[in-house]
Amino acid sequence: MKKESAFTRVAIIGAGPTALLLLRRLVDIYQGQLEVIIFEKSNRVGAGMPYSKRGANNEHITNISGNEIPRVLEPLEDWVKGLDQETLDRFDISATHFNAYKALPRLLFGKYLEAQFKQVLQEAKQQGMHIELQFKTTVLDIQYHANRGVTIVYQGGEQQVDKVLICTGHHWPKRLEGRQPNCFDSPYPPFKLAKATNYNVAIRGASLTAIDAVRTLARHNGYFYTDGDGVRQFELSSVSPRFKMTMHSRNGLLPAVRFHLEDPQLGRSALLSKEEIDQLLIDNDGFIPLDYMYEHVFLQSIQDKHPELYASVKGLRMEEFVAKMLEQREKVDPFELLQWEYEEAAKSIESRESVYWKEILAVLSFALNYPAKYFSAEDMRRLTTTLKPLISLIIAFVPQKSVEEILALHRAGVLDLVDVGDDSRVEPSGARGVDYYYTDEDGNEVSKHFPMFVDCVGQPALSYDDFPFAGLKANNTVVPARIRFANPEQGKHALEKGTKGIHKGEDDAYYLSVPGMAINDSFQATDAYGGANAAVYLLAVPFIGGYNPDYSGLDFAEEASLRVVKAMML
Repeated sequence: MKKESAFTRVAIIGAGPTALLLLRRLVDIYQGQLEVIIFEKSNRVGAGMPYSKRGANNEHITNISGNEIPRVLEPLEDWVKGLDQETLDRFDISATHFNAYKALPRLLFGKYLEAQFKQVLQEAKQQGMHIELQFKTTVLDIQYHANRGVTIVYQGGEQQVDKVLICTGHHWPKRLEGRQPNCFDSPYPPFKLAKATNYNVAIRGASLTAIDAVRTLARHNGYFYTDGDGVRQFELSSVSPRFKMTMHSRNGLLPAVRFHLEDPQLGRSALLSKEEIDQLLIDNDGFIPLDYMYEHVFLQSIQDKHPELYASVKGLRMEEFVAKMLEQREKVDPFELLQWEYEEAAKSIESRESVYWKEILAVLSFALNYPAKYFSAEDMRRLTTTLKPLISLIIAFVPQKSVEEILALHRAGVLDLVDVGDDSRVEPSGARGVDYYYTDEDGNEVSKHFPMFVDCVGQPALSYDDFPFAGLKANNTVVPARIRFANPEQGKHALEKGTKGIHKGEDDAYYLSVPGMAINDSFQATDAYGGANAAVYLLAVPFIGGYNPDYSGLDFAEEASLRVVKAMML
């Protein structure tokens, strides 16, 4: 049922996938006169960074399939079957054999999202909404005035609106890039890595971001082929006989492989309701216990789906479960484990049967988003240091084609993985590249020079200082995110020890600073006292990571868009 509201002008900053889902929700829910002004720094809608040339080449693949796409959009399978033959041939797609369980090249998926955006724009206009698209426009500042709404300052002018939805997407601040030759703060846009590099390249991280970099670099220093047994292989080119890549991982592990998901919507039903959250806060002195989420969402689902596994883990605390799962991975060479999981995933996909504990861990990760801001600082530290490292490995869902190439590169002696622990660092060195410092498994201090360095730890959760809109910071419309200690003595002790990110508040409570800005469950910016600003909504993924641990992906954007539009209607 559509709802009427009093506001009439809305600005959306950024026109990527999150903006698409917000606009979809507005069309479906809003009734009344509405003007929407969309500011986009590129010349496209829908694709954002990950699914455009800013974030992908032809070789890069989505880590989701058609049946995992939000149901508010046109089924991917239907869209693919309507494509012209030239587009299908370019991406080596067969419309006849394509189905909802297949993943697409990211650039083609970007075309899908762009088509969806244009379709929603058309529906909005037919409904009587006025949509203004400002392409190739960078928003320079955003200012909030209690009596006059929001001012959007951009190249060429200003606009007054009632509400602003900030969806600026991915952002990598420049640290080394531009200051030290052959140093890159991310592998994006990938064309900057598209060159012959006849030396060892240091890759920081072993995530999906690292795999993107590895696949791009490999294609410009050799070639892949399929041998007579149908196995993917790699051969160096004649101009790069000394080309090599070394991934550096804090735990010496590679991410897990994509498998069949029984619930492709990843447990939207596992989200706590507002009533559940309110009751938990009452019962637990204003906090939601992390252990409740682990037991309620994860262990109970394990009991339902995998009784044999439940029997072996039911007595384990969260830390003990994580240690058990990581120990099993650490016992095996990471590339041997990747091969084993590749075969496990192939069986899962062929039989359409999930690897349940991994799927339920993904559900837990999604369900943690909204309660996380109500964790105690003690629990937030446990989440960050214990559970998140396991989650980041398991729910990466590396596509099968990417795995085949990673294994081919390792067999060819071109790709290695080094465990560098938590205290590693890189420093610019010489005319180009970096020195990589770390302690090896035997406790020896290692320093190694690499002529080229690519930071591939993924999208970092950015700090308040990195937020680009000074006007919102000037009057405290946005404030840094922080989490209160349940036990003041623990907070005091951590502060006295000099632990980074601990401070004493004006209320004499002790707090842990977390990345990004403070927001509520509806993504409204909140002030230092928790008061919500009904005009400013923050959905820019790098700046909400402190309160939303699993803050990327279309599943997150779908849920966030619904919460935002519902709040706007009040």
